[in-house]
Amino acid sequence: MPAGPNLLPDRPAPLDAQTDVVSDVLETMRFTTLLFGRFEMGAPWAVRMPQKPTSSFYVLARGSMRIEVDGLTEPLHVSAGDVVLIPQGSAHVLDDGSRRAPAPRDFIPREHLRGSLSAPLRLGGEGPVSLLITGCFQFSAGAHSPLLSTFPPAIHLPAHDTRASPWLSATVQLITAESMALEQGSSIVLGRLADVLLVHAFRRQAAVAKAQGAGLQALADPQIGAALGLMHGRLSEAWTVESLAAEVGMSRSGFAARFNSLVGEPPLQYLARWRMTKAAQWVRETNDTLPQIAERVGYISAVAFNKAFKRWHGVGPGAYRRDHPLGRGGTA
Repeated sequence: MPAGPNLLPDRPAPLDAQTDVVSDVLETMRFTTLLFGRFEMGAPWAVRMPQKPTSSFYVLARGSMRIEVDGLTEPLHVSAGDVVLIPQGSAHVLDDGSRRAPAPRDFIPREHLRGSLSAPLRLGGEGPVSLLITGCFQFSAGAHSPLLSTFPPAIHLPAHDTRASPWLSATVQLITAESMALEQGSSIVLGRLADVLLVHAFRRQAAVAKAQGAGLQALADPQIGAALGLMHGRLSEAWTVESLAAEVGMSRSGFAARFNSLVGEPPLQYLARWRMTKAAQWVRETNDTLPQIAERVGYISAVAFNKAFKRWHGVGPGAYRRDHPLGRGGTA
């Protein structure tokens, strides 16, 4: 934990006005959309995707398909208008779903999957055609969040799920229409719409987290969610387990146990991790001095900050900044 963190004299805002933790996580992770492709897949067809460091997503504009994802016991059956996110980049197999298992001859070589926005790429056989729009997200260097690391291997957002936001269906329709219109600026519009899909996935995951036991279940818990908001919103505060528990009206032991159960790590370890994640972002992306950044994440001792940063990121903040020279346009 930080040595000698600054104390903020002001009282916290009401809990319902606390920091939007999901927005803070996504803004800090600095995700970017890497590519889009449109594929017309004629049955029979199958595609095998290996494990990779990016988060894949699929929008099924027309037809149907099946996805088997490493770590899931049952395949996902996907219908037109559905969205599937593979948040951890798990290996998976997609196919037309017409057979118990796809035949080896139906697998499409990965080198053929070079889609573009200019025109859909037709692959597979002569049977019923499914139109698939694909893309992937990449998160910034050094970005870590236990709220993300405990996501399930896949998140399925069905088009007709009554629990889904009506904006999800609208977003899918806009992505489909924009990918077919291909007007000037389409790639930028599609990238922004993909960002919206990711936010929808977070919201849905937070909404169902209690039943699924995912890391975002912490946000659905009134007291632990409030504590996360306090940590994110007042990062330089000299938080202790006792002070956090008092702020949300719990005993120290009860708070510590519930936080660890819902988030996946103790409160002060989560706080230390998030402080170093934010510090890495500000080192990469701002021209703030290292002492300024240290103060913003709760350290008044530069030595303690440097040691903590190196422990989390493998190098000190000065070396980290030299290794990431791009992306700093001014003070945040």
